[in-house]
Amino acid sequence: MKNDYPMIPQERSDDIHNIRFLENSHLNLFMAGNQFMVMSELIESFQEEHPEIKKIFYETLPPGLEFKQIMSGGAIFKGKLINIVPDIYTSVNEKTMIRLEEAGKIEKGTYRLYLHNRLTLMVPKGNPGGIAKVADLGRDDIRISQPDPANEDIAFHIMDMYKDAGGDELVYKIMERKRALGTTVFTIVHHRETPLRIEKRTVDVGPVWATEVICAKNNGMNFDVVEPGEDLDQRDKINYYICQVKKGQHPENGKKFMDFILSPKARKIYEKYGFISGFKA
Repeated sequence: MKNDYPMIPQERSDDIHNIRFLENSHLNLFMAGNQFMVMSELIESFQEEHPEIKKIFYETLPPGLEFKQIMSGGAIFKGKLINIVPDIYTSVNEKTMIRLEEAGKIEKGTYRLYLHNRLTLMVPKGNPGGIAKVADLGRDDIRISQPDPANEDIAFHIMDMYKDAGGDELVYKIMERKRALGTTVFTIVHHRETPLRIEKRTVDVGPVWATEVICAKNNGMNFDVVEPGEDLDQRDKINYYICQVKKGQHPENGKKFMDFILSPKARKIYEKYGFISGFKA
């Protein structure tokens, strides 16, 4: 095996779906991980329209890690090589789409914007930290469950929110100084770790996607939410892009899935889970 394959952490087992289909799949999808809560319904609806596409392998890993898989030709998961080329890739970063174009991995001008999301602040029930605004996360006494920018792309949008709220000084204080003091605690899988930390009250706040708040509420978790406000929640900057990858094993099925994602039917499913549509009927 090559030494430069990225590693998929074992903690990400829940983000590798239908691995039994790897050898004989009908469709392979690399979906930006924060869509995890919508995927079951989305795929069920897609298969209602295309019942012939039965075996679908998909990942809901951070799109940065999925991008590394595409560029290197595979990834190591639990000591084994996953070396498929996905038919479809989605990302919350347009730069990755441009890099895929430059590398000849996708046709130029074919990726599409299809969704938006926004950030919000999850806090324990009753908001014991008294958090009223984003700038409060810079307080010395506030413990933050913070996605690690080395592993999770949401971290960059969160840091943009910090910068908008308090400039580079607030970014440095939260990401460097408070981390050194132990009051900024990085996550590996933030959508699992942050809600648990909030519920156990081992942290005072966790920046998350608004869609993850809806998911956690639906799962019966008990917490409160502090809204950053439309001027800070990054809703106009958080863009989801989708593309069909060259050399995917199932180009015709990939085209069908991309058409489905851009359809009104898929849009309604995404909106049900709190996403903001990036396309029109």
